[in-house]
Amino acid sequence: MDTSALLRALPKVDDALKHPRIAGLLEAHPRQVVVEALRAQIDATRAAILAQSVTDLDPEQLMADVVARVELGAARSLVGVVNATGIIVHTNLGRSILSDAAAAAVQEVAAGYSTLEYDVASGARGSRHAHVEELLCKLTGAEAAMAVNNNAAAVMLGIAALARGGEAIVSRGQLVEIGGSFRIPDIMAESGATMVEVGATNKTHLRDYEKALTPATRLFLKVHSSNFRVLGFTEEVELGQLVALGASHGVPVFEDQGSGVLIDLRPFGLPYEPTVGESIAAGAALVSFSGDKLLGGPQAGILVGRAEIIAKLKQHPMARALRLDKMTLAALELTLRAYLDPERALKDIPTLRMLTMSADESRVRAETLAAAIGASTRALFAVSVEPGVARAGGGSLPLAEIDTVLVALAPVGGSVVDLESSLRLGDPCIVARINDGRLILDPRTLSDAEIDLVASALEQTCARLGEKA
Repeated sequence: MDTSALLRALPKVDDALKHPRIAGLLEAHPRQVVVEALRAQIDATRAAILAQSVTDLDPEQLMADVVARVELGAARSLVGVVNATGIIVHTNLGRSILSDAAAAAVQEVAAGYSTLEYDVASGARGSRHAHVEELLCKLTGAEAAMAVNNNAAAVMLGIAALARGGEAIVSRGQLVEIGGSFRIPDIMAESGATMVEVGATNKTHLRDYEKALTPATRLFLKVHSSNFRVLGFTEEVELGQLVALGASHGVPVFEDQGSGVLIDLRPFGLPYEPTVGESIAAGAALVSFSGDKLLGGPQAGILVGRAEIIAKLKQHPMARALRLDKMTLAALELTLRAYLDPERALKDIPTLRMLTMSADESRVRAETLAAAIGASTRALFAVSVEPGVARAGGGSLPLAEIDTVLVALAPVGGSVVDLESSLRLGDPCIVARINDGRLILDPRTLSDAEIDLVASALEQTCARLGEKA
């Protein structure tokens, strides 16, 4: 067919809508979406004809291309993935996994009405803070508590409420950058406080804070290095010392803890990380931390501290803009309830369970995965079980090397790059990592069900790769 004949053969949109395959699309998708896909595909085909890259027209293939275009556009963007990387609090993959109880609570309040701001006992309006405040006070020893939508928001709210229009003193070595290039100086500026840097990058002394005090000083800000460490010739002022200095001058201390630890993790071979309760006991007037890092709950910024300070934060105009929704509150409440029994928390909260899993248990899981990997995979990749290192991730425990046991796939006839890509683009998406030319899988971050799922996906993927080869 010549170019003119090909162009004349292109269907009109109204006629194409009557095609059986397109009629089927209209039953499952909005008419506007289908019409737009039809027009886009016809336009693309017309352009290809004019460019002489199409010399024949297959009407059925054109309709199939329209179906593929509609289905691709309708595919969900935010979907679940399988994390086989060994990075436990993986920021790019959504940080902490919710416990079964927390996930069930989210489902319950999402599917119906709830007591978000309703007091059943009185039949009157209630406070959304009430769902987690008492629990947070029990778990940390604080007088009062509240939660907002993330820890950056918590820091911003705390500084705005306590130091807007005045000065907030912070050590130069604590001017950290958190995810997304969001820096403490930026938060300070948006909070309306004047930042006063003291000390040097590696050393800050108590006298540095004392010399910086002026009548405009409203706050001492202490930022815990939860996502980095400065090693070597270093010194920083302990929280208790800063609290004592602040008390003598009427200046409160606000500590941003970042990771948010409620249980001492040292018995499990992990580095020391101060608990929130320790900071409250040391006299911090306000402490903030994340809900979805080491706490193992949903994304949230949690604030605990003195009653008069928390009351001031709750009344701040910014508090409404930063408040939590019902689903996050439901997940946070159930996560916190698990901590009332620390042994239960270690078992039920996935983040804690993965962090504290022994190397022996990790080896059993790795051997289970390796044994489940079938012949199609082994025809293309040599499978081995070997020791390795997992990471906490999420800007937490930055120096912690968690002993783990890995499953490694080394190519004997297949391509590691093709295997990784096929797993990542599959359904479900399986995220692994390549190291030294081998595909690395860490079962520490897999659920029991996911171990079989990964083995099955490997088998199917390698069977396809083998057929192509």
